Amino acid sequence: MAPTVPLSVLPLVALVVLVAPALGVAPGCDRPAHLWCRSPETAVACQVESRCPDLPHPAAAPVQLSLYYESLCPACRQFLVRALFPTWLQLPDEMLNITLVPYGNAQERNVSGKWDFDCQHGPEECLGNMIEACLIHEAKDFSTYFPLIFCLESGTSVTKNLEAVCPSPHPSCPSCPPQGHPCPPDPPVCPLCWQCLQVYAPDLDRSRIAACVQGDTGMALMHQNAQLTDALDPPHQYVPWIVVNGKHTDELQAQAENSLLGLICHLYQ
Repeated sequence: MAPTVPLSVLPLVALVVLVAPALGVAPGCDRPAHLWCRSPETAVACQVESRCPDLPHPAAAPVQLSLYYESLCPACRQFLVRALFPTWLQLPDEMLNITLVPYGNAQERNVSGKWDFDCQHGPEECLGNMIEACLIHEAKDFSTYFPLIFCLESGTSVTKNLEAVCPSPHPSCPSCPPQGHPCPPDPPVCPLCWQCLQVYAPDLDRSRIAACVQGDTGMALMHQNAQLTDALDPPHQYVPWIVVNGKHTDELQAQAENSLLGLICHLYQ
């Protein structure tokens, strides 16, 4: 004899039979109604995703922000130090991806097969741009090189001239220049770049950074940044030039400068 259904259950069964078509349940949905929202797979199979508010949703794509800047530009330094770096510290990694392009309003020319650069704030800015490009190249990991660049940009001098990339140690200060330079003071004060390295990335190879800045690699990196900057659409008109999710508009620029954290939180969805 077939099993009987208790009379108390019949109304519930009838309700599910009547409501199921209205919910748009797929003909192939073989799970009971109380399990439809148990997993994303079941909700999709039963075509009830919109009626399952507690289902986990796919993570939103991170906001992509590219900063085109130059190392000695006051407005660039202010945005990087006071807005971009603090915002990055406050947000989880999955919300924001940052690309730094140190070049700005520089101009390049090919002189006898080698690149030569003319920077808006003079040769020291060209050196600062190259130091930061080499830090990015050598450190590779954003969480390593961004604090370094923040440290440089927030100090009184970004470069300390070529002392900042001198690879040879001095006995009294492992990061100060050797012979040919003035003797370090007592106590010695290490160049800013090395001070930043000592604090934020003590394991980063200083000799490789020096070789990059003083050699062909640094020139190639600057040429690459020149190409990235020249390819901007629309072309950049000033620095800092902020590109968000591949776009630059006056409105996005103003929002980023006035409330970067609010902008990122609004776009991350």
